[in-house]
Amino acid sequence: MILQEVLDIFSLLDRADANGKEVADFLKENGVDEVTVTGIKGQNGSTDGLKIKISGYDENAPALGIIGRLGGLGARPKINGFVSDGDGALTSLAAALKIARMKKNGDQLKGDVIVTTHICPDAPTREHKPVPFMDSPIDMEAMNKHEVLEEMDAILSIDTTKGNRVLNHRGFTISPTIKEGYILKISEDLISIMETVTGKPAVAIPVSQQDITPYSNNLYHINSIFQPAVASNSPLVGVAITTETAVAGCASGATHFEDIESAGRFVVEVAKYYSQEKCQFYDKGEFQKLVSLYGDMTKFQTPGLK
Repeated sequence: MILQEVLDIFSLLDRADANGKEVADFLKENGVDEVTVTGIKGQNGSTDGLKIKISGYDENAPALGIIGRLGGLGARPKINGFVSDGDGALTSLAAALKIARMKKNGDQLKGDVIVTTHICPDAPTREHKPVPFMDSPIDMEAMNKHEVLEEMDAILSIDTTKGNRVLNHRGFTISPTIKEGYILKISEDLISIMETVTGKPAVAIPVSQQDITPYSNNLYHINSIFQPAVASNSPLVGVAITTETAVAGCASGATHFEDIESAGRFVVEVAKYYSQEKCQFYDKGEFQKLVSLYGDMTKFQTPGLK
């Protein structure tokens, strides 16, 4: 389990003065090899970007990227406390802490694990139907520039995905694999890991074509969970923290520790298997055949025609 890690990270994030330095110091104390804190300013405020690396023992093994997506941990001064939108950061940082402690205790993974997210306790909110969303102090381009890194051979993007009526499942769900503008089939390996972790049938999040395009085109997007796929050609899978009813991203008191623990445990298990090349995000041969039959789809990674 990673419940201890969830609670340890939550105590650092559920604060009006939550900041990247304190989180980075704590992670270093617990075995993380490298943590970089970058102050990022935008039109709506600022945030502390975190880049975390837990090194594997084989430099030739594939590196897994874990991105904790969010607008902010809190919406102060409008709302007190940790908000639902912060679940992506909480899950990704708890997974990073668990993998670092595993390494410290002799269970080093074969490949590197790279975790990126940001720490902002006072992000703005914005109107959205059916419930309000959290906004971000920085725009999506700046966020992708910080969080999406070339060394990530595959990416898990974790995000609170509660403000909708297309999912009515409490816990977490996974998406089809997104790659270079294509929505591919759901990975059988990831389904198996999810069912092992939860002890229940796997649940998938529906994905529309609009969801995998940049925010800047002003089309409908379920949320920002697939935005890293705009800035990377690596295969990406969304890990969505979900609820049975529509819950606002700026709602406090809406974080369920068991859902965070389960999603974080899934991420850790994927890191183990992916590191050993026993977990594939997509079928490379089938992808190449798709491209040969239907052509390049990278136009969906752009804002489109003006």
